[in-house]
Amino acid sequence: MAAVVSVATLAGCGSRSLTPSPAPAPAPAPTTGSTSQPAATTTPAGRLPSPGAVRNWNDLRNQAARRMMAANPGLIYEGAVPDPLLAIPVLEIELNADGSIRQIDVMRVPRQAKDTVQIAIDAVRRAAPFGDVSRLPKPWKFTETFLFNDDRKFKPRTLDP
Repeated sequence: MAAVVSVATLAGCGSRSLTPSPAPAPAPAPTTGSTSQPAATTTPAGRLPSPGAVRNWNDLRNQAARRMMAANPGLIYEGAVPDPLLAIPVLEIELNADGSIRQIDVMRVPRQAKDTVQIAIDAVRRAAPFGDVSRLPKPWKFTETFLFNDDRKFKPRTLDP
């Protein structure tokens, strides 16, 4: 027994490099529950035009869905929704008065292809801001359903006729 402990102790005493090891990669963001976002958007400047004025929540939802499509050209599909769908995550997006994201809550996690939740969250963040909502009634929240096909490409339910 003492020999095993000695060998285990010596095995941990190997030579060490004097160069610092790289920092570990950050843990992936959670795919369920609530995620917070700072008031500033994550969309690079110039990627999307400034959002237009919105008169009501329907205007905002339509503008947000169109911005999600424009900000994620490689992740979307157009046309008919396939049957069956791969996954249908649902997000509730809470906004600040200027239309930037305050918080994203996952309302529905699909039983399969759970990674589509993070794809949807990232797509929402790339599309922000969504327009000034300060004149709309509080709470400044809306829900979007993401319809994913087998290629893990999505279409916002708001834009599906």
